[in-house]
Amino acid sequence: MSSRPEPSAVAATLDRIHFDLTTLRLFEATAELGAVTKAAERIFLAPAAASRRIQEFEAQFGIPLFERLPHGMALTDAGRALLAHVRSMMHSVARMQDDATAFRQGNMGVVRLAACTSAVLQFLAQDIRRCQDEYPGIKIDLLEANSQGVVEAVTRGVADIGIYESTLGGTELPTQPYREDRLVLAVPHGHALARKKRVALEDILPHEVIGLSEGAALSLALGRLAAQSGQVLHMRVMVRSFHSMAAMIAQGIGIGLMPAKVADLLVGENRFATVAVEGEWATRRFVLCHQPTHAMSGSGLAVAAMLAAPGPREGRPRKASRPVSQNAKPASAK
Repeated sequence: MSSRPEPSAVAATLDRIHFDLTTLRLFEATAELGAVTKAAERIFLAPAAASRRIQEFEAQFGIPLFERLPHGMALTDAGRALLAHVRSMMHSVARMQDDATAFRQGNMGVVRLAACTSAVLQFLAQDIRRCQDEYPGIKIDLLEANSQGVVEAVTRGVADIGIYESTLGGTELPTQPYREDRLVLAVPHGHALARKKRVALEDILPHEVIGLSEGAALSLALGRLAAQSGQVLHMRVMVRSFHSMAAMIAQGIGIGLMPAKVADLLVGENRFATVAVEGEWATRRFVLCHQPTHAMSGSGLAVAAMLAAPGPREGRPRKASRPVSQNAKPASAK
């Protein structure tokens, strides 16, 4: 006997779900701030009214979305799942407003861009500046995540455009080559590898490596390379950023791989040494992906085309495997 609910029962349940944008904004703010009073202050609601809205919101779904703690509120597993939907809905509303404004004025818009940390630190400041100069009415909302998180954000509709490291694998989203970087090995002063001019993968793997957090393309790629070579990757310490990696290396806890440009930014006061890395694997390629063309606003298409274009110091344009958009109309977003 099937346990699947009857269509009429599903429809009746959906009919009982009613909420407005204020409640969604309140739910999102409470999740981010960990307290309904702080969330109420952010969106200009009375605390009592805000608390009642959250209770009614939970009652409609029949499950607790927050765990009440002595000093705040934390999302339950169900709350975390619904938060992703709420953020997607709020993003859709923002895009709807964006499209309406673009039709009315032709020079405004909001574009959500998700990018991995390596791209943010090395390329995006300059590229976003170019976008601002070309389209001063377009606001770019930047979300920094690891490569896996970037693709998930675009796939779920939380972001319009994403930039991730290519070794993560393929996606059904439209894609375009973006930029390249080159890895170097960062080592503590006095480390055995610090005396070398260049190192290969087999030189790196016997040592303790400081890795990036789960889902980071760099750690995933290094793990695959170690497995392919039949060696073990020693990665007992994992951190969430290159800044944290640099701090660990400076204290002699391990060695780490990072882009050369990032190492130049973080090496301050000669905190660690860098060594060139041999092999094609040390050259990384970044990919730009975006929502299907029919789901993109004029502003989003304009920014995607601008980001995919070569920067001022990159020379000849690159060949695209697939166009960023066959129907891009950047003039309408200027």
